[in-house]
Amino acid sequence: MQRVQANQSYRLFSVEQTRTLERGAMAQLPAHALMQRAGLAVANLAGALAPHARTIWIACGPGNNGGDGLEAAVHLQNRGFQLQVTCLGTPGALPPDAKASWQRAVAAGVQFASQPPESPDLCIDALLGIGSTRAPAGDMAHWITSMRSSGTQVLAVDIPTGLQADTGAIAASCVRADHTLSLLTLKPGLFTAHGRDAAGQVWWDDLGVCDDTLPPAARFGVAGGLLPARYQHASHKGSRGDVAVVGGATGMVGAAFLAASAALHGGAGRVFVSLLDPCDIAMQPTQPELMLRGWCDLPEDGLTLVCGCGGGDRIQAVLPQLLLKPHPMVLDADALNAIAKDPELQALVRQRGDRFPTVLTPHPLEAARLLGTDTAHVQGDRLAAAQALAEQFQCTVVLKGSGTITAAPQAIPIVNPTGNGRLATGGTGDVLAGMVGARLGGGMKAFDAASMAVFQHGRIADQWPQHLPLTAGALASAVH
Repeated sequence: MQRVQANQSYRLFSVEQTRTLERGAMAQLPAHALMQRAGLAVANLAGALAPHARTIWIACGPGNNGGDGLEAAVHLQNRGFQLQVTCLGTPGALPPDAKASWQRAVAAGVQFASQPPESPDLCIDALLGIGSTRAPAGDMAHWITSMRSSGTQVLAVDIPTGLQADTGAIAASCVRADHTLSLLTLKPGLFTAHGRDAAGQVWWDDLGVCDDTLPPAARFGVAGGLLPARYQHASHKGSRGDVAVVGGATGMVGAAFLAASAALHGGAGRVFVSLLDPCDIAMQPTQPELMLRGWCDLPEDGLTLVCGCGGGDRIQAVLPQLLLKPHPMVLDADALNAIAKDPELQALVRQRGDRFPTVLTPHPLEAARLLGTDTAHVQGDRLAAAQALAEQFQCTVVLKGSGTITAAPQAIPIVNPTGNGRLATGGTGDVLAGMVGARLGGGMKAFDAASMAVFQHGRIADQWPQHLPLTAGALASAVH
């Protein structure tokens, strides 16, 4: 068993893939062995989380997830813990493995009850597993409410009840766990959309089953475990790439300067700001290192473009010419909105293809506009939405949000492990665009540049002092 940590990389498997591994393991192991391993793992973690618990409540569902809970009850009972086990359904209707675990629990002297205890010291959610698509209702929904109102820590078995394992979407009634022990595989839904809030700290036990031949559905972590590149002693500003931010229409020039500041702190050799409102082109930036220049007068060699930050409607007029330039490019904010409305711009983005590295950085609403759908559809399956955008535009896509996803054609998507709600403030997306631009300008491949920038962006927020406010300007200044 191991605790899932943000500084490591893990493979994530879909429900279908997990079932494939499960069937293969059950065919090779003695009957009931896999569930016994799962129950032992749950009992071990429960004992470590609440070693002095007076009462442990185990809520068991009518399937094999409930069987895992019953098996855990056997071990906890034998270790002297006071248990109260509630079960949905009847023993005769349980699947064969779960029924065997129920019989073992009865033989061990486990006490069963019809209602939850009033003040448990630990709640174990073993109600629904990864294969369930129904929303919790009836007694199950009532028990979930009891867990949420108990004021004690909750351990979810495999996945919190009410959370979809593949997508991170949640039902109206969903367990909010403090800890989740993912069994056999790690599932994508634990790390994106609502999954991070519902799962709490994620633990993983592979139950002694390993199959390196099955490609994962996604990865959790940073691409290839990349570390920030060290600068060569014999480098100069020309060897570290130029970044130009094109955006900043009237009333939104701050967005362009935030992106430019992030690119500057992110290691770009030179950073240009091309404002789209002629009245503001002479504005003096607070950072004299940033160079103001019209977008038509930008250097051609070694340039990376970051387009759209604060661009407003004006960005649409310049995008056709910018998209034809053979430069690495980050498309953000109003550039994405312009592309969503214009089929000709969409075609230009697709034509860039593998020739010119291109990164799109939409938030869910921008992604929905690009896909011609709504935000609920995007958030309902973030991995699928990010991959669809990557295939549609033949480029790297960063779908922002909880568990930001980096996707690209024919690549295993990355679910980012860093970041928190403090990033939900104006301008932090512009900072991310500038960070991606700096890494592209430094010569990184588009997918790696995007994944690493997203990782660092979130890590800064995770390490930010709790007593200090996190603004976009402060975030940009902290990039390194």
